[in-house]
Amino acid sequence: MAPGPDCDTPHPTHPFTEQDRLSWLRLIRSRRVGPVTFHRLLAEHGDAQAALAALPDVARAAGVNDYAACPVEVALHEMRAARAAGARMVCLGEAAYPAHLAGLSDAPPVLWLRGDAALLARPMVALVGARNASSLGIRMARRLAGALGEAGFIVVSGLARGIDGEAHSAALGTGTVAVMAGGVDVIYPVENGGLAARIAAEGVLLSEQPMGTEPQARHFPLRNRIVSGLARAVVVVEAAARSGSLITAKEAADQGREVLAVPGHPFDARAAGCNQLIREGATLVRSAEDVIEALGRVPTPAARRHAALPDGVLPGPAPAPRPLAEIAALHRKILERLSPSPVAEDQLIRDLAVPAHEVAPQLLTLELEGQVLRQPGGLICRA
Repeated sequence: MAPGPDCDTPHPTHPFTEQDRLSWLRLIRSRRVGPVTFHRLLAEHGDAQAALAALPDVARAAGVNDYAACPVEVALHEMRAARAAGARMVCLGEAAYPAHLAGLSDAPPVLWLRGDAALLARPMVALVGARNASSLGIRMARRLAGALGEAGFIVVSGLARGIDGEAHSAALGTGTVAVMAGGVDVIYPVENGGLAARIAAEGVLLSEQPMGTEPQARHFPLRNRIVSGLARAVVVVEAAARSGSLITAKEAADQGREVLAVPGHPFDARAAGCNQLIREGATLVRSAEDVIEALGRVPTPAARRHAALPDGVLPGPAPAPRPLAEIAALHRKILERLSPSPVAEDQLIRDLAVPAHEVAPQLLTLELEGQVLRQPGGLICRA
């Protein structure tokens, strides 16, 4: 069996009081505060209460007047709803928080979970794939999930119909984690209600979204980054050329996870994405043994950093993050330049006169916040 997670976490740890939990929940639920902004606010202001007090000034720097943080009553209502649903809050820095996920720069500050939190400490592999899965794809997903579970891995997926649901079902006896696009009390799709109830009893339902949240299109890429972030490897069983499974595979590659894919017939559109991944360097999977063998090659984050350096160059400290006020000002400039009419991303970068490596991550942040839309051909526009 592969060893457990070995990852560096960039986020501080400390004991949490109930007041800490309330302040963290208020901060992450405040308008225009995503995980990256949350972590920057904590780094700049020391704790969540100080960050909440600073938010109106930060918002003014971004051109937003009359800003108010998430009210105490809203956060308390979410906590009460969680208790009623049997959900538990886990904050980044607590022992129950998944170690592999904690290593991400955009790690969710707060997770809601229903089920056995102890499963989150075990090594995980993600299995994802097509909703309209073929009979062969379903058989492969079930076989992989069962064998990986027997080998000691927790199987992670997104509770979608098709490959996701089959993988969860096959791994119930050994442990499975379902990452939800909405709240952990909102089952989507509805036909997976029975499966979700069994996972809550025997595995883990997990989400960063507020209780009661109905999943929307913008929530699924956020869900996908958690699916890959939890796992040491992502296995794509079936996927079309443009699909959410390929987004998960891209997230996995960006996070330094191993990406693997099951090949398929060239005439089957459901195999196009997997075949493309293999052509681009993903490990070909014929059985669970291929996955277990590949996991032995996964480097630690420290090893990845050393490998990226030229010979003889020692790694130095990471560059200091830009102040949040500067990030907010850049967001404002980007949104001022954009309109509902699409423009080429490289043209936007030239117009801003800001280095591309500084603009690109902020475009992604704005996209995840639903303020920027990407269109085919490298075009972007304001939502």
